[in-house]
Amino acid sequence: MDDDRLSSITSAAAGESERAAEAALRPKHLEDFIGQDTVRTQLGLVLQASIARGKTPDHVLLAGPPGLGKTTLAMIIASEVDGALRLTSGPAIQKPGDLAAILSSLQEGDVLFIDEIHRLARTAEEMLYLAMEDFRVDVIVGKGPGATSIPLPLPPFTVVGATTRAGLLPAPLRDRFGFTGHLDYYSNEDLALILQRNAVKLNASMTVEAAHEIASRSRGTPRIANRLLRRVQDWAQVEGTGVLDLNAARSALDVFQVDKAGLDRLDRAILETITTRFHGGPVGLTTLAMTVGEEPETVETVAEPYLVREGFLIRTPRGRAATAKAWAHLGLTVPDSAYGRPNTSDGEEGTGGDGAESSPGLFSLS
Repeated sequence: MDDDRLSSITSAAAGESERAAEAALRPKHLEDFIGQDTVRTQLGLVLQASIARGKTPDHVLLAGPPGLGKTTLAMIIASEVDGALRLTSGPAIQKPGDLAAILSSLQEGDVLFIDEIHRLARTAEEMLYLAMEDFRVDVIVGKGPGATSIPLPLPPFTVVGATTRAGLLPAPLRDRFGFTGHLDYYSNEDLALILQRNAVKLNASMTVEAAHEIASRSRGTPRIANRLLRRVQDWAQVEGTGVLDLNAARSALDVFQVDKAGLDRLDRAILETITTRFHGGPVGLTTLAMTVGEEPETVETVAEPYLVREGFLIRTPRGRAATAKAWAHLGLTVPDSAYGRPNTSDGEEGTGGDGAESSPGLFSLS
């Protein structure tokens, strides 16, 4: 994962070191998985039925934003069917030979987890189609007119694909999954339960009030909640009594600049820039990123989704604009001149700055 996407404590992305820390907190069985009630129930039926029939489960596609537990569910699937888990990712498979090497090493009942499956190379996708449907791969021997194709049978196995952008999956690949689970953001109540369970695993004493305080600032994402939990534990050990109570939670999150709405330094910088420097917007992505001192990709993929989802920001044909809720959160009053100034977008295609007309009234959202 790129470092710039990890520059925010509230980013849902994770680096390798954080994934290692997460591994110790993951539940091992489906009954221990908190949240995602619909997906958990549906997946439980799929697994129980396959076990009862003595067959490998259908291929599973897990779709949803990062940090919601797709990798954890893949590990649980492997554990429930008593199979080995093989992990890879779409970007790591650039050639059919890369995929053939992985497939040929699978044993019966194994689970192959492909993260970011929407980023598979097209030639590798075509090989995966055949492997998923007929449990075989065709190995090409030789070159040119004399090349021959040798079918290599594979033992029954289960592919678990994870994607944050299900719309990018080609229909032939999507159709080969027998079950698709769509993961949604978690409620604060579910996040608080996850935090209390994980505090025990970290040998930390935490109050219910502290769990709810951390949960309320975690953007509905367990990965962010666990990251904030570790920072609160740090504060409690260094500055507090060692107990993760409400004071420790609030004090630690203040130190790390995560406010009551879950906004961090970058989020507030974006809102302050749009409201105070660009009179509410609209402003193009490149101009906005340069003003806050971040890369456009960081603004667009780390901060913007949450700001839009929570109603602080809207994307328009002319750029990004702050809503009345953003002004109120910053303690500002919307001036009469807001949204009435000339367009400051960059003219970047596909980034909300193409110069199209839009109504100023569109920005008066609450």
